[in-house]
Amino acid sequence: MGPADSWGHHWAAVLFSESLAKPTISVSQGTAIEHREMVTFYCDTKDVNITIHWVSNNLPLVFHERMQLSPDGKTLTILTVQREDSGTYQCVAWSVHQVQSSDPTYLTVNYGPDPTEIKLESGVPRGEVVGVIEGSSVTFLVETQSHPPSAYSWFLHNDSIPSLTTRTFTIHAVSREHEGMYRCLVSNSATHLSRLAALQVRVLERLTKPRIVSPMLNILENASSVALTCQTTHEEAPVQWLLRGQPLLPGKHMGLSSDNRTLVIHGLWRDDMGPYECEVWNWGSWARSDPLRLNISYGPDQVDITRGSESGVVSTIKAELNSSLTLQCRAKSQPGAEYRWTLEHSTSVPMGEKLIIGALSWEHQGIYNCTALNPLTHLARSASVLVSVVGPQSSLSEGAIAGIAIGILTVIALSTGLGCFLYIRNARWSSRKTAEDPIQEATTPTSEEEHPTEPSSPQDWHSVSLDCPRPVYANILEPQGQVRVKKMLPPDPPEQFYEKRLPSETPVGHSHSPTKPSLKLALHPSVPTLPKGNIESNYEVLVNPACSVYCQIKPSN
Repeated sequence: MGPADSWGHHWAAVLFSESLAKPTISVSQGTAIEHREMVTFYCDTKDVNITIHWVSNNLPLVFHERMQLSPDGKTLTILTVQREDSGTYQCVAWSVHQVQSSDPTYLTVNYGPDPTEIKLESGVPRGEVVGVIEGSSVTFLVETQSHPPSAYSWFLHNDSIPSLTTRTFTIHAVSREHEGMYRCLVSNSATHLSRLAALQVRVLERLTKPRIVSPMLNILENASSVALTCQTTHEEAPVQWLLRGQPLLPGKHMGLSSDNRTLVIHGLWRDDMGPYECEVWNWGSWARSDPLRLNISYGPDQVDITRGSESGVVSTIKAELNSSLTLQCRAKSQPGAEYRWTLEHSTSVPMGEKLIIGALSWEHQGIYNCTALNPLTHLARSASVLVSVVGPQSSLSEGAIAGIAIGILTVIALSTGLGCFLYIRNARWSSRKTAEDPIQEATTPTSEEEHPTEPSSPQDWHSVSLDCPRPVYANILEPQGQVRVKKMLPPDPPEQFYEKRLPSETPVGHSHSPTKPSLKLALHPSVPTLPKGNIESNYEVLVNPACSVYCQIKPSN
């Protein structure tokens, strides 16, 4: 709405402009050969006061030194085309208020073939030669860049291989006849370029599994050395050793021969058991032997005694009476050790890793010794454990108690028999003595005749009869002739006779009948003469030393 005039009317201003026309694009040639030709694009538009912009593959065109643009921007020239210049091109007309784009035009760049290479999908290249395993299948492949796609022609020993015009081909079950130089001719009909690729193929003998040979399999630990040999029929095939699946590195402990076929191990240790493997290989083809494990004998190491399945080593065990006890002996050994158990003061030798006692008794306590023996190394080690049985206090075993009871019964029986024997013997001896000595019986008054008022004392006379006859000692005693026994030992010699004298004075309080002549007994030659001066003194003498019997006669007061 414009300003008002003098009459108060408002006027509207309207601006009219023409719309942009769609530009068109043209190209000198739609197909060009890389590195050989030049291409020019022209943008045609009828509008003026516009700006021209170029677009390639829907993106703003990035200019480089091979491109030229006219001052008005309508002509684009690519001096030397390359394969990356291929694609769609457009020009865009810009005015103040409008934008118009041309239809796209396409540029094709022909190139190739590039440098060509023949590859084998299952082969192993080694320089310019590729090895393939006899009997295997192999695929030949040509690698190149070309537009349009190239044509292929294959040749073996300079002879054409019929019907082989593709980029790849496969030979099944390769044999010696397939060995040689393979060539492939690659051609581009658009660029009129060709390239020739070649590959030398060698058919390799199929490798067979090698074998490790050891002079000995049962080896003692710390042996001087052992040699392992990798045997293979492929004389030219390299050999590699493996220990526990990893490549073996030689050193002072393990050395290899110059051809790597012999492995020498010095100072064998239990960690050198393996497993060992050797493999032969030829240009990527390889064969590995079966693993070999050395049987190294060692031990036994330290012997440990445990209680049952417990892991703790014990040296002293206390167990309840009548309870069960299991002792287990362990020692590291290859092969497994033989175990022997011994108990002090026992001759039995149980065998086995475990010693099981069902019910403990007093005889089971003591020091148990376990000896581990390796039958191959001939080494032995031992350990001991003290077993104490606890229960009701008793220092004697059942056998000892039974023996004591039997001994007591035997002593009682013997004592009873001896008493009966002595009683019968004394009775017989008294009867015989009375019959052989009637005079002494008549002259020796009894206590009732001479002492009617005094009872006889059991202490006035004691006698013990043993195997020898009753000995008689010479002594001057009271008239009663009472004899008191002091000591008696077993006798053997014959009876002996002694002389007995009565005192000259009659003791007070005794009355006698008319004096009788004194009796004289035959005195044994070994009996000494008794003194006459002191008839009141006590006197004793051993008349029979062999019988060792002593008697004492005391005068009465």
